[in-house]
Amino acid sequence: MSKVFVDTNILVYCMDDSDKKRKARCRSLIEALAGDLYGVLSTQVLQEFYVAATKKLGADPLAVKDILHSFRRFETVVITPEIIKDAIDCSLINRLSFWDSLIVVAAESARCEKLWTEDLNDGQIIRGVRIENPLKSLK
Repeated sequence: MSKVFVDTNILVYCMDDSDKKRKARCRSLIEALAGDLYGVLSTQVLQEFYVAATKKLGADPLAVKDILHSFRRFETVVITPEIIKDAIDCSLINRLSFWDSLIVVAAESARCEKLWTEDLNDGQIIRGVRIENPLKSLK
């Protein structure tokens, strides 16, 4: 079973009615994690999802809380001081934002093979994690 780290933007598109194609694609990606793939999130992703869904999309906070509860089937990486230290190093070495580096290091710490995101370069490998933009064909 291959582990895939899911970035916040993939989760947010699952709720975004303004882009039906992205919404459908992201929902199918999340459903695929019930098959041969294994989904991983981090506490950072959960927090960012809550804020984006309630503030950007205007979703009901209690409904978003219920959605967050449904993510309990995903492995969740807790952001620790050690992960933060490694993310700082990753951001300096790879010239990434701290927040993107924190996602990469969290994925690495969970031994994920892939990271699904729109925010980094598709095909790039950082700290042993392959970056995939599963929405690139929709651009």
